[in-house]
Amino acid sequence: MSYPNYGYGTGLRNVGSYQASARPFLTSSLAVPSEGNTPLQVSFDSVTRFIIITNTLAGSAPNVPLRFGFSSNGTEGVENNNYAVLNNGESFEAEFRVTSVYLVSDSPNECSASVVAGLTGINASHLADNWSGSLGVG
Repeated sequence: MSYPNYGYGTGLRNVGSYQASARPFLTSSLAVPSEGNTPLQVSFDSVTRFIIITNTLAGSAPNVPLRFGFSSNGTEGVENNNYAVLNNGESFEAEFRVTSVYLVSDSPNECSASVVAGLTGINASHLADNWSGSLGVG
């Protein structure tokens, strides 16, 4: 017999929310602005189970590094340099629960990127996005 007021459901601390197959999110051929411009924000309507970010420029082209992070300030290096850099053709994959990623070219030239994410059933509003780009959170 189940208890009707138990309140069990999806949420940040619910293991099943991360064990279930993720809902796919894919965007490609993103035009990423050059350094000095406002980073491109890719937002998710749900908390992610995993993310994959790829610098999609061809390896034979001049290298145009892609800078990414998890806050605008972190990506811009305003607070600290809390970002990572991908060279042409490189990818980053992680099992992070985030609601957005920020992308900007690490050179005066525009670059291109793709973002793949697995989305949980947890609404993005459940994860307070208060990361400023300081204290090691990019």
